[in-house]
Amino acid sequence: MRSAGGKIVLEGDTKIWIPENTAVKRSSSSVFYNPEMELARDISIAVLNAVTEEKFVFLDALAGSGARGIRVANELGLETTLNDWNELAYRTIRKNAELNGLNVEIKNENAKVLLSESKFDVVDIDPFGSPAVFLDAACYSARKILCVTATDTAPLSGAHPASGLRKYSARTYKTDFYPEIGMRTLLGKIARSSSPYDKFIEPLLSHATRHYFRTYLSIKRGKRETNKMMQEIGFISYCKNCLFREYFYGVDARVGKICPRCGDKTISIGPLWLGRLHDRDVIEDALQELELRNLGKKREARKILERCKDEMAIPCYYDYHIISKVHKVKLRPIEVVIKELKEDGYGATRTHFSGTGIKTDAGIDELVKVMGRSFE
Repeated sequence: MRSAGGKIVLEGDTKIWIPENTAVKRSSSSVFYNPEMELARDISIAVLNAVTEEKFVFLDALAGSGARGIRVANELGLETTLNDWNELAYRTIRKNAELNGLNVEIKNENAKVLLSESKFDVVDIDPFGSPAVFLDAACYSARKILCVTATDTAPLSGAHPASGLRKYSARTYKTDFYPEIGMRTLLGKIARSSSPYDKFIEPLLSHATRHYFRTYLSIKRGKRETNKMMQEIGFISYCKNCLFREYFYGVDARVGKICPRCGDKTISIGPLWLGRLHDRDVIEDALQELELRNLGKKREARKILERCKDEMAIPCYYDYHIISKVHKVKLRPIEVVIKELKEDGYGATRTHFSGTGIKTDAGIDELVKVMGRSFE
């Protein structure tokens, strides 16, 4: 729908006015709005409805056009603060609040300063690029829930390891399960950022979709529990020659340098998060909420949530196409491979990270053996 100086789009039950000088990259001369993120915002509505209470106060710290925060205020009814340092974005947020008849607080401040000076029940960090510079302040500010988006997938996943080390204080490497490396590197950084405040994280939903990572975390306080959380951080030892991998818990873990399977040198990846990525009960509640709402990306959101709900809670999926290539075994239907792994006594599921990925507690030799069986 055209409007003076821009257009109005509908996301969920919320009208969003988008000015003509809108960009999908943040700058001082334009307002940030990315239509591709409607899917992520639809999932946010479902997940936040499952984990928030009516009295919670929500902060959209890097609001851009205000699409996410305006939707939270309008569709969930939470008390909401929206912030953006860009004066054009600030005015756009005000217009969107008026368009939807909302009484929200709108700020035009440096996000790190705002997060360092104020506390909110739910903090949402959705920057263009890396969230790394905001994580310390966000962990300080968040009382109950922290939501983080990262679009710098290359540093997180190992395509740009020097950048990954600089931003996330972790060694990354592009493995055959690199999207999971990216997600776990991000979570490891958030966990280490929360621990100085005696806060610990409990992942509710973490998904890698298209060009971004998105995670929803419960934030709680307690020294003992924070110490326990730190035990969920560790390293992955990976062999690029035969695809063997194993993981070691602890930030001071001693990681082997030689592959016990083929004798080649292994690569140490981390520190990163080795704990669970999702809370099954939360996802089930979010799926129910999804069906009750008018959402434009409901079908895609349902597929992501269902796959996350059902995948095994262990690190490091296998890409069975790459295993087939490296170990020279013919491809069989992935569902047959999963079925036979289960029949052999192993856990095995699909994963949302990849359409050709298998999560299993079977080792590489056991998986190759099952894949190499003749198909009847």
